[in-house]
Amino acid sequence: MIDLYSEASISAQTPMMQQFLKLKKDHQDVLLFYRMGDFYELFFDDAKRASELLDISLTKRGTAHGQPIPMAGVPYHAVDNYLSRLVQMGQSVAICEQVGDPATSKGPVDRKVVRIVTPGTVTDENLLPDRQDNLIAAVFEQKTKSDTLFGLAYLDINSGRFLLNEFSNIGDLSATLTRLSPAELLYAESVTELHGVVRAKGARRRPDWEFDLQTAHRVLNQQFKTKELTGFGVMEYSVGLCAAGCLMQYVKDTQRTALPHIRSLTVESLQSCILIDSATRKNLELTQNLSGGLDNTLAQILDKTATPMGSRLLKRWIHMPSREQLEVSARLDAVEELLVSDRFGEVQGFLKQIGDIERIVARLALRSARPRDLARLRNALVIIPDLKSSLTNTKSARLNALKQNIQELPDVALLLESAIIESPPVLIRDGGVIKPGFDESLDELRELSAGATRFVEELEAREREQTGIATLKVGYNRVHGFFIDVSKANSAQVPDHYIRRQTLKNNERYIVPELKAHEEKVLTSQSRSLALEKKLYDELITKLNDVIEPLQYTSEGIAQLDVLCNFSERAESLNYNKPTLVHGRSINIEGGRHPVVEQVMSDPFIANPVSLNVDRRLAVITGPNMGGKSTYMRQIALISLMANIGCYVPAESAEIGELDRIFTRIGASDDLASGRSTFMVEMTETANILHNATPNSLVLMDEIGRGTSTYDGLSLAWATADYLVSKLHSLTLFATHYFELTEFAEDHEGVVNVHLDAQEHGDDIIFMHAVQEGAASKSFGIQVAKLAGLPKEVLHYAKRKLHQLEMKNPQEELNNEVYAEQSPTNAQAKPLSMMEMSKLQVADVISDTELDDLSPRQAWELISKLKQTLK
Repeated sequence: MIDLYSEASISAQTPMMQQFLKLKKDHQDVLLFYRMGDFYELFFDDAKRASELLDISLTKRGTAHGQPIPMAGVPYHAVDNYLSRLVQMGQSVAICEQVGDPATSKGPVDRKVVRIVTPGTVTDENLLPDRQDNLIAAVFEQKTKSDTLFGLAYLDINSGRFLLNEFSNIGDLSATLTRLSPAELLYAESVTELHGVVRAKGARRRPDWEFDLQTAHRVLNQQFKTKELTGFGVMEYSVGLCAAGCLMQYVKDTQRTALPHIRSLTVESLQSCILIDSATRKNLELTQNLSGGLDNTLAQILDKTATPMGSRLLKRWIHMPSREQLEVSARLDAVEELLVSDRFGEVQGFLKQIGDIERIVARLALRSARPRDLARLRNALVIIPDLKSSLTNTKSARLNALKQNIQELPDVALLLESAIIESPPVLIRDGGVIKPGFDESLDELRELSAGATRFVEELEAREREQTGIATLKVGYNRVHGFFIDVSKANSAQVPDHYIRRQTLKNNERYIVPELKAHEEKVLTSQSRSLALEKKLYDELITKLNDVIEPLQYTSEGIAQLDVLCNFSERAESLNYNKPTLVHGRSINIEGGRHPVVEQVMSDPFIANPVSLNVDRRLAVITGPNMGGKSTYMRQIALISLMANIGCYVPAESAEIGELDRIFTRIGASDDLASGRSTFMVEMTETANILHNATPNSLVLMDEIGRGTSTYDGLSLAWATADYLVSKLHSLTLFATHYFELTEFAEDHEGVVNVHLDAQEHGDDIIFMHAVQEGAASKSFGIQVAKLAGLPKEVLHYAKRKLHQLEMKNPQEELNNEVYAEQSPTNAQAKPLSMMEMSKLQVADVISDTELDDLSPRQAWELISKLKQTLK
């Protein structure tokens, strides 16, 4: 196989292709967009990959080693669309621009890679989801003789948030990665236990030496301009620092510019948060539904924020509810004041005019801010004084603190007001961004360009009069510059001093010395004007970099204020009430509702209570399928979570105690990719709960043991419930169809029975969706099967079989400590045959038919049908 990047191979190519291969040699793991005129071109394997990924034409250009060179390209003006698609696929792209002057270059114009666009480091607003965080993470695994420690660092380059953590349990690492959902994930090539990480979209293998601890200290100290990292409180997290060092170096390599907005490294304290594992996050549908979409999730219901940065903060709060009751109480008090004083509407009106300062600040720091970013920042700074005035005389400590964080920065507002026009173009290279009057030299150059139009009009009028050619025109194009255009019919009247510049089919184009001199003057003034404008723009960006820190504090304060106002609006619009946070282990809710289900139902939602505490630790929930058991359990978890992010809750009242974790084991699914059956997934999730739950945990268990035989399943369900209530003492809702478990409350302290009510009318069932004390009377499985549309023959057979089983196999008690599958007492009993069932079915039809109401014809048809049934 030919090595394209060997010196011999490169030297055998054309000068342009030599330049390409030298650049590509240093960026072999990414697609190289090589600027040629109005296109970004790709060659060799890059062209083939891009052609498949972007569905663009694959062509050829020249040959290499006797073979045509594959080529594909995209227009430079539409490159953002293509970059966005590639980033969403997890691809990275190196952008190679022309940096030399074509007029002075003897060979190919000098080019260099100016930035590398990767999924985790994109900052362009056209490439980013504006209401979701876009993170890049790095993980490192360090083995010792006794155990394995996992280090994690993650960065939001669009806000500067940089955090690290360490885990001794791979399950906690996995749960954190699920929460973060990084767009890009760096891992060391020597990892052995992070198999799921390796398969993740956007995963990037990095050499082990990039995770060196000493190198990490050097890289991070360079970034923060410090001598040591002690002040950040991270010195004890050596494995996390290894990940942070690799991550920081990777971001520097891809951005190729200073990163002044990344000012600190923080240890993410999970001890202050209610932990939620991956299965629970999925089952509760916090920000994604079970299908992977964004509809019908808690975030969709709660998120009516006015700014994108507020929306992103809200989702972070949802995924990390706080255990710090003082912090949560401060939020709740702020929400209450905004609601009671009816200020939230006015505040939201101002917030909607502010936009996404957080990401604008990041682009300023990276020197990639566009003119419209500066216009938005200017408009935001103009609104901020009115925003702060709307919070005058507030009593909430949190609102007063946020007012202090939100800084007005009048000097910056004045600078932008004087420098940037009202509606600037998209790019600085288009010119016309700097406001007239900002710079005297620029105004003079612009005046020269503006005077070009008057000169052309005067010259055209004079030449028409002197030559007598009424159709003579003075024109301009980029290729030939200025010219005098005369039709061929009038070419005989052209004066001798006209110099022919171009011949067309029906026209001749000329130049005169006066026009040539004007052309040089105009073109020089235009290029000088654009160059000066770019210089002034760069100086403006430099000045704004001096206020990065106060702008970051301001954006953080505005985001928090946005979320708190949003909670007030939701409370008023959705009839939510303020929860009460109490010490100890308890959850007492009156009239609780599911925040998502109640919004998608056409019928009124049936509100229900729950009471869990030290003396009432486990509630066994029975009732029919479709009766609402899963919805009821989920709403308890969601109400508890909402209370701990500082949000009002869908309940008449709610007292929420101190929680450290929320676990759910709800629903049935398999994991075929990992070779796990539905029952294996169920048992794995159950094991995770039993290993990690504590007395302060809220545990939701649904249908444990249903994936195996009756006695196996019942034994597992009984043992699991016993472990939760007797050893772990967790607050637990335990839904089951094993009616034997209703006896559990009689033998165990702290266990109660509740059920979802349903009413039976003949063979039909009406779901009441009301939670009541005590056990359900029956399962109603056959009635639910009827609603699902099972054939009547099957339903009749099932009813008779159920009756037979109930007669021959009376309920047997289980020993609380030893569970052994027992044989049916009448194993030799003969089951009913389908023929016997058919006879019984015919008897039922005759019994239910009013014969006096039938005509002779109808009676004959009925008898024929019954006869066919017996056959």
